[in-house]
Amino acid sequence: MSSSVSAQAIGELEKYTACDVSDALLKLKVPGAGFIADLTQYSPRHSSTGSSKEEKVTVAPVSTVLFTAKDEDPTSTSTRPAPNFPKDTHWVDNAVPGTFAVMQQAPGQTNAICGGIMALRMKMLGLKGIIVAGRVRDLVELQSTELPIWALGTSTVGSGGSSTPWAREVPLTINGVLVTPGDLAVNDPVNGVVVIPRDKVAQVLELLPKLTSADDKAKADVALGVSVKEAFQRHRG
Repeated sequence: MSSSVSAQAIGELEKYTACDVSDALLKLKVPGAGFIADLTQYSPRHSSTGSSKEEKVTVAPVSTVLFTAKDEDPTSTSTRPAPNFPKDTHWVDNAVPGTFAVMQQAPGQTNAICGGIMALRMKMLGLKGIIVAGRVRDLVELQSTELPIWALGTSTVGSGGSSTPWAREVPLTINGVLVTPGDLAVNDPVNGVVVIPRDKVAQVLELLPKLTSADDKAKADVALGVSVKEAFQRHRG
């Protein structure tokens, strides 16, 4: 996937936390401030030494995969996009190098939609990470990829019995947050995952230095005994 966002802009964003980014998106009135709620990071395995490598923020464009329930009537949801996977291919072989794959599962299912083989294939194709609005399995195998992998939960059951890949590179709505191919995923191992709409990137980059500077000044004042109310009045306006 080609992204209109420059490598320089991505590098600048990686200097900030997901919390900083959400503060900017909140100012810009982006629904949910871009935060993908309730995710757990299942890979990489966290080291007891607290390696700083594991805590590094990474940013990459988003690609998407929508799954549906196998027993659901495809005509029952008029808002569903048309199926668009190429015939005679496996969905994972269409994964987009250089992206965070964001995958959405049908609600209420207890099977996984991503396991060890799928994650390994995505690593070999050069993906930057995997975000599953649904369940994953094969945790040791997921961790062996060393990719950042987030999900809402786990399962022992594969996708074959209940889920089917439906469409790729389509908009997804996850807990009220719109995720569109080409948006930027901010992977922050400490704080969580935030998605920046592509058309908001320039505004986010403009806001971030101002917001973080104001917070640093407010924290310095609070450390000296100033009330939060006064510190916010001084620096946040």
